[in-house]
Amino acid sequence: MREILGQAKTVRALLKGVKYSIDYYQREYKWQDKQIQELVDDLTTKFLEEYDELHDRKRVAEYAPYFLGSIIISKKDSANFLVDGQQRLTSLTLLLVYLRRLQSESAGHKVNVDELIASEMYGQQSFNIDVLERESVMQALFDGVAFDSTGQTESVQNLYQRYQDIASYFPDEVQGPTLPYFIDWLTTKVYLVEITAFSDEEAYTIFETMNDRGLSLSPTDMLKGYLLANVSDAKRTDLNNR
Repeated sequence: MREILGQAKTVRALLKGVKYSIDYYQREYKWQDKQIQELVDDLTTKFLEEYDELHDRKRVAEYAPYFLGSIIISKKDSANFLVDGQQRLTSLTLLLVYLRRLQSESAGHKVNVDELIASEMYGQQSFNIDVLERESVMQALFDGVAFDSTGQTESVQNLYQRYQDIASYFPDEVQGPTLPYFIDWLTTKVYLVEITAFSDEEAYTIFETMNDRGLSLSPTDMLKGYLLANVSDAKRTDLNNR
């Protein structure tokens, strides 16, 4: 029996130990400065409405939850393919990488976010949003080393620049001793609705009616996705490049 499932999940539940792939015909990472600023402002403002420096960390469990939209998953051969929402999940991953860096520079308590960014199997680390093209820039950001984005693809350049934007917009009020509280809240009180379909056709039907937060799908994006979803894997990469 074919079905479509919808479930509200925390950031931790969505990313911990779960791998996501993205089909060739899906959009590249295109978020710009505006969308990143809105994301950081929305999350930190909502958190600060609840936070009090006198609170114990366990008090975070009582903070109000925050809804960050929906993602659409197509289950194929037991793999999770992101049909819609990769802009949001990728940006959350960049934020987690930045929070990891802030923690490494702090003497305070550290919350484990590594498992939400990457996982290891047979001694080999891979990122939870598993896109080969992005591996080098994500590894550099994860390790905190320099990366030259000159001549790289649009997605890689955007990933690198959006990480710099996060560092620029992340407020001082959420750093220092407040940081573990924010990470607790982000990972356990921020929810997304995961919509899971079990065929590309059903996933695309849902995809047609929804847009990524802050960056609307153009008719061209939707037509491209529809056409490439209906050609063989062997031809898809070439047609996508064209």
